[in-house]
Amino acid sequence: MGDRVLTFDWSVQLADPALSAAVAALRDRLAGAGWSPADGTEARVAVLWTDRPDVAAEALGHHDPARPLLLAGPTLACADVEGRLAEAAGVIVGTPTPVHDVRVRAGSLAATELISDHPHTGWAHLGAHVHVRDRVLRVDKAADDVEVLYTANVSLAEHAVAAWRPSTGTGIFTLGSEAAAASSPALARLLVQTLRRLGGLTAPRPVRVGLLGYGAIGHEHSRAVAAVPGLELTAVCDASSARREAALAHSPAATAWADADSMLDESELDLVVVSTPPQSHATWALRAVQSGRHVVVEKPFALRTEEADAVLAAAREHRRLAVVYQNRRFDPDHLALRRLVREGALGEVFHLEAFVGGYGHPCNLWHSDEEVSGGAFYDWGAHVLDQVLDLVDVPIEHVTAATHKRMWFDVTNADHARVSLRFSTGAEAEFVYSDLAAALKPRWYVLGTRGAVVGSWRVERVVTRSDVGTLLEDVLAPADAPPVLDLHAADGSVTRVATPSAAPYAFHAELAEHLLLGLPMSVTGAQSRRVLAVMEAAAESARDGGRPVVPR
Repeated sequence: MGDRVLTFDWSVQLADPALSAAVAALRDRLAGAGWSPADGTEARVAVLWTDRPDVAAEALGHHDPARPLLLAGPTLACADVEGRLAEAAGVIVGTPTPVHDVRVRAGSLAATELISDHPHTGWAHLGAHVHVRDRVLRVDKAADDVEVLYTANVSLAEHAVAAWRPSTGTGIFTLGSEAAAASSPALARLLVQTLRRLGGLTAPRPVRVGLLGYGAIGHEHSRAVAAVPGLELTAVCDASSARREAALAHSPAATAWADADSMLDESELDLVVVSTPPQSHATWALRAVQSGRHVVVEKPFALRTEEADAVLAAAREHRRLAVVYQNRRFDPDHLALRRLVREGALGEVFHLEAFVGGYGHPCNLWHSDEEVSGGAFYDWGAHVLDQVLDLVDVPIEHVTAATHKRMWFDVTNADHARVSLRFSTGAEAEFVYSDLAAALKPRWYVLGTRGAVVGSWRVERVVTRSDVGTLLEDVLAPADAPPVLDLHAADGSVTRVATPSAAPYAFHAELAEHLLLGLPMSVTGAQSRRVLAVMEAAAESARDGGRPVVPR
């Protein structure tokens, strides 16, 4: 959004190397989203994150009240030996608590002032509270002109964890004294909101969303927009009158359009979600970006890498977001597996297999038409290869692939497809999608130098009763339920891996935080372009008898 740019300076000097690295990563993360001094622009907010009294004293001595100073992390607790920082901030400082799960709430003044103009954004975007595992410095408000922004309870008493005193230009943000806390997304959200307040930025208006295409996935986007604070469905376009009526039944305040060009030309939109068939993704994404809108594209990004490159180039030129709806990046099994890989529980991962499929006729919709969908590699491949590249994030040497057409001749997609990746480290990965698999392979089979993970399919049933009371069972397809993960250790022991609960609309929540607060997304357009390059190389390899192809 146009009003989110805020420049600031950081001063980070900490004795704890882990905390210093975490704060530096946080600074870089915000800088990557535009929250950093621009060339030739004086920073509007200074951030001091230190445990050294000499550094704090020097910063206070050079502090200009006209430019806000935020005392962050352990600064008040460890670097204010004379109490001058607390005096400037207008607070009384007590002792810190042990590390625990801190429930942070918006302070009453902040909630009143920052939500008043736009009730669906500002502090309301954070919900009733936010959890951060950290210490709480017992801070009490002293001066009458101190605005309490965030609070946390300690022994039923409320203490400020973020506050702002305009008369002295001094603010406090006492969270982030632990490395794990400084690394958490929740703390980044709280910090950005605090910086916005000190920088004089008002609560941003909601992101006005237009949906281009309203099939099943369009309705999913509609539900997400309604559920995520900061997003507002403004327009819906579909050639089908029945689908337009269905969209308005769910979101009556939106405007329905039968023509996409008319919606883009005449609607006041900030973001367009492209849910048309894949062969038109790049065309409409480019059109949306060139009209000044951010764009979310359904997977796959496009059918050719040059199409995706054109969209990304236009997004850079117009300073707009272009990203693919990689919703399965947030699947519970993938999140659990990624945690194991990144924590080193498997050692060095050198072999990975992923599988989706079964035995049955593919659908008769455009998904099974190679000219429209791109083929078997481009449907589930856009999901699973994105997961694979998220787990093994190193350069790719080459791709090989093969397809079989042996049974379902009324559709044009391959009946069975296999793509193999060779990475620069020597690691290998393989993804198989099949409509001819009478016996299922595991969803995941991952080998590392210290252990392995097997993801086993679950067979789930939805049990109901008929109108006359007899039993009805609906057996779900394997891919409709998260698989069960087992961690196999080198000593032969097997441990069932806990998977996190699926966060509702996690992609859309990140999207809102990016557009409203400037926080970076875990899914990027460049990542999805890389996935597209692999799928494109796989299709080329399969056409040429499995010849190794280097992705473009």
